[in-house]
Amino acid sequence: MSAAVFTDKNFSEQVVKSKLPVVIDFWATWCPPCKIIEPIVDELAEEFGDKVIVGKMDADENPDVVGQLNVMSLPTMLFFKDGKPVKTLIGAQGKQTYKKAIEELLSE
Repeated sequence: MSAAVFTDKNFSEQVVKSKLPVVIDFWATWCPPCKIIEPIVDELAEEFGDKVIVGKMDADENPDVVGQLNVMSLPTMLFFKDGKPVKTLIGAQGKQTYKKAIEELLSE
């Protein structure tokens, strides 16, 4: 499963109302660290696709959700459970860090 694409328009339906946990990578085209983790996000979507929805949201194109969630730095990875953010990782991290956070999300 490839990474989902979240927007201001589909956020409520695909994230807040999701039965599965959701992980969102907030990124922008001008952000070099965002480009570094892009393949990692795709790999996580493949690995956890049946248990977690992993996706991306372009911070420049979706200011409403970015503002509501107070995303101030890019990349920011937000982890949602039952429609609410439960964990935040800021800056480019290694795949193992994201994987561990997803595994913790699933074990809660």
